[in-house]
Amino acid sequence: MKKLLSLPQNLVNYFHQIEDKDKESWFCASDPEGSHVGSGGGTAWLLKEMWKNSETDFNEWLKQEKRIIMHAGGQSRRLPAYAPSGKILTPIPVFRWERGQKINQNLLDLQIPLYEKILQKSPKSLNTLIASGDVYIQSDKNIKELPDVDIVCYGLWANAELATNHGVFVCNKNASEELLYMLQKPSPKILKNLSQDQLFLMDIGIWVLSDKAVNVLLKHSGYSLGKNGRLLTPENLSFYDLYSDFGLNMGSHTEGKNPEINDLKISILPLPKGEFYHFGTSRELISSTLSIQNRIIDQRSILHKDDKPHSSMFVQNADIKIKLRPDQRNLWIENSYIGENWELQSEHIITGVPENNWELKLSTGVCLDIVPIDGDSYCIRPYGFFDAFRGPLNVDSTVWMGESFANWLLHRGVAFPDLDFPEDTDLQAAAIFPVLKLNGSFGELLTWMINPSKNKELLSLWLSCERLSANDISKRASLSRLYDQRELFRNKNIVQLHSNYTKSVFYQSDLNYIAQHVAQNKIDLKPNLSFDNTFQQMQEFMFQAKIKKYLNQDNTIEEQKAFDLLGDIIVDSLGYEQPEPQLNIFHDQIVWGRSPVRIDIAGGWTDTPPYSIAYGGAVVNMAINLNGQPPLQVYIKPSKEYKVILRSIDIGVREDISTYEEISGFKQVGSAFSIPKAALFLSGFNDKSSFKDLEEHLKAFGSGIEITMLAAIPKGSGLGTSSILSATVLGALSDFCGLKWDQNDLNQRTLVLEQLLTTGGGWQDQFGGILPGIKLIETQKGGNQTPNISWAPEFIFSKPENKARMLLYYTGITRTAKNILSEIVTGMFLNESRNTKILKDIKEHAFETFKILQSANFEDFSDCVALTWEQKKKLDRGINPPEIDKLIDIIKDYASAYKLPGAGGGGYLYIIAKDPNAAGIIRKLLNENPLNDRARFVDIDLSSTGFQVTRS
Repeated sequence: MKKLLSLPQNLVNYFHQIEDKDKESWFCASDPEGSHVGSGGGTAWLLKEMWKNSETDFNEWLKQEKRIIMHAGGQSRRLPAYAPSGKILTPIPVFRWERGQKINQNLLDLQIPLYEKILQKSPKSLNTLIASGDVYIQSDKNIKELPDVDIVCYGLWANAELATNHGVFVCNKNASEELLYMLQKPSPKILKNLSQDQLFLMDIGIWVLSDKAVNVLLKHSGYSLGKNGRLLTPENLSFYDLYSDFGLNMGSHTEGKNPEINDLKISILPLPKGEFYHFGTSRELISSTLSIQNRIIDQRSILHKDDKPHSSMFVQNADIKIKLRPDQRNLWIENSYIGENWELQSEHIITGVPENNWELKLSTGVCLDIVPIDGDSYCIRPYGFFDAFRGPLNVDSTVWMGESFANWLLHRGVAFPDLDFPEDTDLQAAAIFPVLKLNGSFGELLTWMINPSKNKELLSLWLSCERLSANDISKRASLSRLYDQRELFRNKNIVQLHSNYTKSVFYQSDLNYIAQHVAQNKIDLKPNLSFDNTFQQMQEFMFQAKIKKYLNQDNTIEEQKAFDLLGDIIVDSLGYEQPEPQLNIFHDQIVWGRSPVRIDIAGGWTDTPPYSIAYGGAVVNMAINLNGQPPLQVYIKPSKEYKVILRSIDIGVREDISTYEEISGFKQVGSAFSIPKAALFLSGFNDKSSFKDLEEHLKAFGSGIEITMLAAIPKGSGLGTSSILSATVLGALSDFCGLKWDQNDLNQRTLVLEQLLTTGGGWQDQFGGILPGIKLIETQKGGNQTPNISWAPEFIFSKPENKARMLLYYTGITRTAKNILSEIVTGMFLNESRNTKILKDIKEHAFETFKILQSANFEDFSDCVALTWEQKKKLDRGINPPEIDKLIDIIKDYASAYKLPGAGGGGYLYIIAKDPNAAGIIRKLLNENPLNDRARFVDIDLSSTGFQVTRS
């Protein structure tokens, strides 16, 4: 998926370097010099610039891949602070309620994920998404499939007072997706009147165009197709706006008379749970950031408790030597040094200030931007908080607010003829900002510009300097120097955030990125060794381990400490009390426990600590029997010998245990009986304080113990075998020993058992097997992972036509989940940005899947399974090895969905055929072309019982 950015020319020159973006995925260009082409013409120009080096027919080129087009090439008159580097690269603070964001994130980083999701849900014909570069649009819901139309536009439900400042889609009240016509900035009165009979949504600037619609847009922007499909540029480029010129001609009832646009099929979609934040002005820079930070006010969901004096203060990549006060509001300080002799008030935006020792006083509403120019010079630009840099430069201008330097020039008698521009010069083009080196007179001239006086020497110095306009600053800015300075401040901030972790965003941000940054920049970061918060302590150990990994140093000690602490959290959640097992059956009875296995349908990995502890988990899975039987079975009976006898039917081995030490040897590598040993340990057969040895303990208990296990399923199946077998052994022991553990007890003890065995893992496997049917299993964040269970109807699977479509094929490829688990869990510890976003989508998908199951739509259910597989492949590319790809290639034309249950990499393949006939073809193909000599089909049925325990 390509990203095409329309940027100012200077930023185009720097973009790939300063943002570390590859040129293959990211294409940048500026609008043609001297032309004002608008968003429609700019889209056409950008497409032409990217295509022009291609030898492919333009329409064929359009079909080849999907692309995101973002318009960010404006002059940024109303947000001068980020005009040189572009509003689209505005640094945005980490959200106080979010995990996994990078401390160097910018507006572009926040925008792209939503646009990628939308394009991933678009049909083959819709390949081009167009968006604006100065907005952040938030949506917590997964995007649904887009309709196959010519143009899809996203909108938000909004009141008339807000919508009046934007474009508005007017839609059919009985069919809200049907666009009647579009309005640009209609009055509230008009909107209130039309709402009696129609619906309206606010345009948020996200338009997805089909290749056909792109061609119509190109034509109306003056472009045409020549011989051999070559795109021809018009001789005279003219202004053409996507939203007003093109948009006002869209719809079934538009007043526009353009038949080509009128004939395009348009669909208007409300963005699910959408929120719109504009970053177009200095005021909005602060107000939108504040609104985002406060969009969640539930204190339980706010991850850090900052101590800044006022919530409208935002400080990033900065070194501040003064104390800020509660009465100072609307402050934005970024990439700047504020010395101890500075005085600040309110409504300041301060950017780009290098380290200094100036004495400086800023009055309310005065902003300051210092921009590196060329080799080692800087340009000084003071301005007003509400300045819009519009209008002519004359003494009657009221555009520049407050005592800005420009007003002083205008009203204090500077001779304009000496300045080489006429009085009606556009403010954006007025060359009034001086350029000089960072020397002794720099601070004096800056002070004079902010607090002008009749000092003739400083006026003379200002007149003698090279002076730039706002336009010139953007053209001449040394963005590499600007970014280098920002990184130096950020490096200092990392140390401060780390040491002040109780009141900073440190442990909620992307620690993997910080670890890499610390290693690359050789930042001296002393480990935090004492925490009240165990969760943060384990994050710190994993963070230090990651730094060592990036430095190619041994990190096993730190990594193990992190996993040990995670185990402690899980074990502590048990509220452990030493069980007192008592023989609970007759000596001639046998306890028989058996369980189905599980297939995870959606939400997998969100049940895994530490993710589930930090966020809570949500999983949809179903319990299944194989070949008509629950495949995991455990038999326990009394023994006349006072020892423990362990047998495994499937692997044909036996082990006799006579000591506590042998029970405690469950961590022994290669042991066939680690699970029953750990289960005995958790069932109370480790009480060295009450009994001198195991024999004495068993005599007091009343008998020895024989445990026989049968796992009628290959190891590494991906069906949750080890966890469900653990729960089955624990459940059978509970009955045998009178421990009275319920399903939640079994779940928690299975989690603890897996920590004892150092295999890790989540809770979905044991709950998937011990509980029947198909269900949504959900937990809240925190150490106590007690789930809520909601069941879906089973008849969707019992229908003969649906049941016939479900296949389970053993691939014969075994894999161990532990290695995959370790890598992904490490990312969870570190709030890795990419994985955190994917896991959030995976969790949301679990809820969406459960809704679809409740509607009993098998086709939609199949689509959910297909999406689950795509999500899991995103999370870990290693889950789909070449052998599995080869297998999928054989069946893909006949299957509507497929996935490897569990962590992937091998085991079973769950397949949903397109229809019963296709299921027969799949069986025939794989039976005739087996992957190996172990591969085979297994019959599956939904288990209506889950875990059962009975006695003879």
